[in-house]
Amino acid sequence: MKLLSLILFILTLPLTLLLSLLLLLSRGKGVFFIQNRVGKRKKEFRIYKFRTMHDGKITGIGRVLRKIGLDELPQLINIIKGDMAFVGPRPLTQFDIDRLNWNGEEFAARWSVKPGITGQAQLVKVCDANLSMQQDLDYVKNKSFGRDMKVFFRSLMVPFMGKLSK
Repeated sequence: MKLLSLILFILTLPLTLLLSLLLLLSRGKGVFFIQNRVGKRKKEFRIYKFRTMHDGKITGIGRVLRKIGLDELPQLINIIKGDMAFVGPRPLTQFDIDRLNWNGEEFAARWSVKPGITGQAQLVKVCDANLSMQQDLDYVKNKSFGRDMKVFFRSLMVPFMGKLSK
């Protein structure tokens, strides 16, 4: 996966540079959003994304980047570093884990795999903490290369086809 990520990083470098320039010109600073997230075995790491918000509001270019998923492009660096995978439960902040009360032993399986740029829970329309955890635990329990491919390619279609009803 690291090699594939490196190849994709190199191939998308012109796009990354163009988007960085557009963000720099539109905002004047802060092209990247960097935040601590919780990964495999609850180890913290720094996640990289394109900055899509300013003063708590999504910017015009940020809305476009989010809609087509390009705000996640810098996370290829996280895969190269070994902090993330292409597919897995989304990495959360410790604040979110505490807020959702997902610290219990019954949730431990969620942190037995690397977090992903996309995941099974991100394919579902309904934004509900219990459903998200259920999807994440189902993914971990049934993790396979075939499932990863299905989630990955379905994720690529979300901007065009939308999310699943359930």
